[in-house]
Amino acid sequence: MIISWLILALSMAMFFFYFQATCQKILRRQFEQEYFQSIASVIRLEFPSLQKALADPGATLDYSRLPRMLKCDFLALTYLLKNTAGARQRYSREERLLMVYFRWQLISLAARRLLKVGEKQATLRLASVLHYFANVVGQRVNTEGFGNLQADYLVNL
Repeated sequence: MIISWLILALSMAMFFFYFQATCQKILRRQFEQEYFQSIASVIRLEFPSLQKALADPGATLDYSRLPRMLKCDFLALTYLLKNTAGARQRYSREERLLMVYFRWQLISLAARRLLKVGEKQATLRLASVLHYFANVVGQRVNTEGFGNLQADYLVNL
């Protein structure tokens, strides 16, 4: 019985390790330019200012508001991901995997907040997913020729 529990625990640990490694590999994708700044400013996303605040060692953050801010940015970006996907209007495999990863890290942030350990690392992981999503949306808007219609659409959100 102990061996089966040990195998189960080891299998779960390996699954989470490979899941994390796969998501980190997706997040390291390089874009030809940084599209996230224009998307973040048009729809007023919070994560760029959050990333700047986390980079400053003297800055203090209100960790109680972070989950709500990040979740709002996440909902806005996933909506835009789906609606800028062209005719298929679906998420790619990588996007779906990163959505699960984001939710997992959001739960992790709540647990870390209760334990008061590692909040900054979890917040940076969440912001990196949002950064990636904003780059994907910006790239789609830029390359698929949505033009002024798409820019007007984004402003009215």
